[in-house]
Amino acid sequence: MSLRYDLTDLSLFVAIAEAGNLTRAAERVHLAPSSASHRLKLLEESLGTSLFERRARGLSPTPAGQALLRHARQVFARLEQMHAELAPFARGVRGQVSLWANTHATHTFLPDDLAEFLRAHPQVSVSLEEHTSPDIVQAVAKGEVELGVVAESPGESVLEAGVRLLPYRQDRLVLVVPAAHALAVRAGVRFAETLDYPFVMLHAGSAIHRFTLQAAATLGRPLDVRIQVRSFDAVCRMVGAGVGIGLVPRSALAGLSLREPPGLVELDEPWARRDLQLCVRDEAALSGFARELLTALAAAGQRPPAALSDAGSCRLGWSPAPRG
Repeated sequence: MSLRYDLTDLSLFVAIAEAGNLTRAAERVHLAPSSASHRLKLLEESLGTSLFERRARGLSPTPAGQALLRHARQVFARLEQMHAELAPFARGVRGQVSLWANTHATHTFLPDDLAEFLRAHPQVSVSLEEHTSPDIVQAVAKGEVELGVVAESPGESVLEAGVRLLPYRQDRLVLVVPAAHALAVRAGVRFAETLDYPFVMLHAGSAIHRFTLQAAATLGRPLDVRIQVRSFDAVCRMVGAGVGIGLVPRSALAGLSLREPPGLVELDEPWARRDLQLCVRDEAALSGFARELLTALAAAGQRPPAALSDAGSCRLGWSPAPRG
């Protein structure tokens, strides 16, 4: 079967699927209705199947159309990513580095570390994407991305993937609770003791969300997720307002200034230590700028962590403890 179609055909197809009407879709992609109808007919003939059911209220994708819609959207998403990565070259930037990082790193250490690197390298652009640690390991192993930052211990998946993990930053998960909560007076708690209370969680796609659910499942207990938010700052705000309790990296508490600050309780679990690591397939094969970024991030991890301000410590009801 010879498949003959182009990006205009796919754009038209997506527009029809979303509008449910050929005329409106044709306007959206700047085609005459007759031309759009002809293109759709040729596309269906090329694929050998009907893509839409013609109904009184408009066009509805068939099962084949639904499958094509899913793939077409992926195609356009990858094209947008390609354009985003090529745009810096048009602006005169002479280097591009691809970096994937987990939620923990993206919301804590990386903003400052990348800002410092970019100030020192104005000719470089960094493409940063947030993904889970297993996905990052696989992407680095396949050469889809140059560098990664993960929070996973070196397990079989890492060894099988053939990537190297280098130390980046040390951190711990801590429990944040409302100031008047029953656990607020405790110096430390076991995770099992927290499962009687509702949680404020980071969004479902985050590594910490998945990790916390797995930790509860290991104990044979469900996790009562009362609300999901998009940042550690939002977790602390919700907890401070009394919505529930939450787990956040200690580093995420640095510099927070909240009207209703939560209390902090140490989590007495070996897995509470969540060290971040740099992930790379072959240092020698990295581009020059990627190698410089790897060196800069590794060096940043060797510096002493910034101390939390005394004011921040008082608001949160705890004293900074050495990381490690």
